[in-house]
Amino acid sequence: MKRFHVHVGVSDLDQSIAFYSGLFGAAPSVTKPDYAKWMLDDPRVNFAISQKCGAAKGVEHLGLQVEDQDELAQVYGALEAAGRPVLEEGATTCCYAQSEKSWIADPDGVVWEAFLTSGEATVYGAGPELERLASAKAAAGACCAPQVSAPATDTCCG
Repeated sequence: MKRFHVHVGVSDLDQSIAFYSGLFGAAPSVTKPDYAKWMLDDPRVNFAISQKCGAAKGVEHLGLQVEDQDELAQVYGALEAAGRPVLEEGATTCCYAQSEKSWIADPDGVVWEAFLTSGEATVYGAGPELERLASAKAAAGACCAPQVSAPATDTCCG
């Protein structure tokens, strides 16, 4: 069963952990010096927050977390059917987890990830330049939309 994912950038991790723990009625399932995650069943959501120097505050990206390779293939098919450039990141370490993921941005530049988590990691990790996906919205109407290619390290989650 798929799980909705929301990642929010925050300015004060401790205050945000206290706020969201009260809101959700639960402590985070993962807490690191710069990151926290709640794996909630009601509603079924993977809600993560992080505090990174210079990172934007507020909703960073949305996503769909799957439980197995069959669901991942199904969601990857949906990304392709959406008709937007897809950044296939593949196997990665991000947000203290090992995952396989791909990224897409909607016509207004809202970035989405689709991912399958296979294990934990001891480091936050890195991810692709998501701005390239969001900026593809401006070029999507043009004749020469930019190629979304190999990922570079910048931001991420999962």
